[in-house]
Amino acid sequence: MKVTREEVIKIAELAKLSFSAEDLDGFVPQFQSILNYVNQLNEIDIAGIEPTSHVSLADDFEKYSYRPDRVEASLPVEESLQGAPDAGDGHFRVPKVIDTSNQ
Repeated sequence: MKVTREEVIKIAELAKLSFSAEDLDGFVPQFQSILNYVNQLNEIDIAGIEPTSHVSLADDFEKYSYRPDRVEASLPVEESLQGAPDAGDGHFRVPKVIDTSNQ
C-alpha cells in the first residue's frame, strides 16, 4: 500500500494535529516505512506458534500477575493532597482536557 500526502493529512486531522507542509512531506516516507515493516511481519509463518499473553513470560509469571487482592488502608485525603499544586474541596484540580467545542 502506497502512502499519500493526503492520507497523512487525514491522519493528522483525526489526531487533531497540525503540521507544516515540510513536516507533512517528511511523514509520508516515515508512514510508508512503518507500513512496509508491518507487511514484513505479515509474511512470517506463525503456524504452530502458541499465542502468549505477554512477550516476556517468566517461569513464575503467574505468581505476579494473578496475585490475590488485599484490602489495605489508603492515604488520608489531606496527606494525598499535600503536594498538589491546585487542591480544592478534597479533590485534585486539573486543567480541562476534553474540548467539546467542535461537536
